[in-house]
Order: sequence, then structure tokens, then C-alpha cells
Amino acid sequence: MRWRHRGVKRHSLRRAGAVTCGLLLAGSLLAPAQAQADGASCQDVNSRCSCSGWCQRPCTAGCANRREARAPSRLLVPGATYSSVYWDPTLTPETNSFRLAMNEAEYATLALDRLGTGASSTPPSVSLTAVTDADVVHQVVQAIRRGEVGSQFDKVILGGHSLGSAITVLEAGTYHDVDGVLITGLAHHINPPGDLTVFGSFVPVTLDPAMAQRGLDPGYLTTRAGTRYQAFQAPGPDIPEVVAYDEATKDVVAPAELLDAAALTTILPYTLRITVPALVVLGGGDSLLCGPLATDCSSSAGLLASEAPYYSAAAKLQAYVLPDWGHSINYAPNAPGYHQAVVHWADSMVGH
Repeated sequence: MRWRHRGVKRHSLRRAGAVTCGLLLAGSLLAPAQAQADGASCQDVNSRCSCSGWCQRPCTAGCANRREARAPSRLLVPGATYSSVYWDPTLTPETNSFRLAMNEAEYATLALDRLGTGASSTPPSVSLTAVTDADVVHQVVQAIRRGEVGSQFDKVILGGHSLGSAITVLEAGTYHDVDGVLITGLAHHINPPGDLTVFGSFVPVTLDPAMAQRGLDPGYLTTRAGTRYQAFQAPGPDIPEVVAYDEATKDVVAPAELLDAAALTTILPYTLRITVPALVVLGGGDSLLCGPLATDCSSSAGLLASEAPYYSAAAKLQAYVLPDWGHSINYAPNAPGYHQAVVHWADSMVGH
């Protein structure tokens, strides 16, 4: 495991860093590191894990900022075509950084680059599934509990966005080794027109001039230039700086990750296996999930009623709708409202 002080923009470090069968972890868990302007300390971390024969580099990577070791830690999994940058964008971090909001609430954070993304290992796209991702996340959870990623933590809250939420559901429902589950950008009813818009924006990574330089095989997908606002932010305000940042930091996804994620977590549904407190958060205008014949995103109460049948009583499900924004809620100008809701849920349901 290699740690690096953070001295430049996070996504630049991840692009340049070498890793081993592994993942880049990014957030706020670790012991002494260089202080950030917000008072936290941050280090990029490489974490080794076991996986199939294609593994020749570590399996996870990221950046960690130390808080109290006895406080719960949050392990964060990004969605399709995102890396760990999603959880800590350097653009207006006081508004859009989930990492910063949690650190200020005295929660440690550790965001990871999924396999294939950021500075993590890049297996052949055909071999990468959400089940594989969940197994790797499980190994990271265990490493956190053993104190192998900085301080040892008594409690771990696992959180995800979109595909990352599906991976979170698979990990929590299979291994039962976390103390709380945060699910954002994922629900059990889809909105077909919105899904067609998003999936219609996907192209092989080799067709994107910037992404093609990474040398990934053509089975990996990214989004066509100029599609991310409509796919992930509408109907929120079209903020040029946010759209440009989202485009500049976009990443990839393997098709099989999307297929088994949908089959297991939406159709099955695997969420019934979650036995710890769970919070579901959606943007009120999420075109992938919200609509009259899809998920009720009209209010937090409506979302709770829509999702409650798919969770056990042990999950003590709560829900929150962030109004006037689409799928990728960390980029919303009103994101602090959802950040505060997550802190309140964690304080009351998981506790320090």
C-alpha cells in the first residue's frame, strides 16, 4: 500500500499514479498527511486485494483525511462513467464536495475508484461485473476494520451513487459487514425514456479522443462529448462550469457491470437482504428513475412509499429527495441540503 500527500488537484494525481491489482481510495481516514485548506488532511492510497489472474496492479486507490479513529468511516463507491472525483469535486467544494461535508460533520471518508476507472486496475472489460466490484469493496471494508488503511474504525458506512449504489447493495446484502448503507441515484422503478437518453449517450472509449489515450480495450464505455448535462444534471440549471468539469473528469464503465447490477439489485431485488439502517436519496428530476409510472420523486415521503416494499424492516428505511436536480446530485447547487440529510440520518441511525 502506498500513500501520497495531496498537493495538486485530486483527479490529476489519480491519472498519473501507478497502482497494483487494485483500486484507488480517496477521502479522509488516514494518519498524518499534509493539511488541506478545509482543515482535513489527505493522502492518496493504494490498497491491494485478491482477484482473478488479470490482476497485475493493486485493486483500489484514493485519498484519505484523518478524523477521530473511533468515528464511523464512510466508504464511497462512484457510479458508471465516474471515478472517486465525484465525491470530492474541486469545483466549488464548499457546495459540491460530499467528502468535505462529511469531514466537517466529523465523519472520516474514503472514496474509491472502481476497477477500470481512475488509477485502479484495468481488467479486460468482459471480465468486470458488479459482483466482482462488490467482492473488492468487501475486501476494502475488511481492510478498514483491521486498520490497514490508516486508523482502525469500529463502524463503516458504505455509500454509493448509481452503479456504485448497486455495488453497495450487493456488498451489504452478501457480506453483512457494514453498519449503514447510503444509496443515491438508484431505485426499483425506472423511467424508460430517461434511460434511453443516458444509455444512448454511451460510446466505446476508443471513440472519445481524450479517453482513448488511456489505452483501455474498446469494450469499455464512456459518454459522448456534450451529453452529460442532459443525461446526469437536467432538469437542474445548466451551469457551464459544472458541465465542463463533469466532462473533464468523466470515466468509464464495463457493460457487464450494468447488466448484473440491474438484474440483481433492481429486478431481484437484493435490497431485501440489507439488515442495517439504509437511506435512499434521489434527485427530484432524475430522468433515469423518476416519473408518473416510475419512482415517485415528488417528495421524500413519496420516495419512501415507493421504495419501502423492497427493503426489510431491519433496514429501517429512510428517504430524501433533493428537488430540482437530475441524477448526479453531488453537482447540484443545492447539494448541501442532501449532505445535511445524510449527516442527520447517520447521526441518528448509526451514531458516532
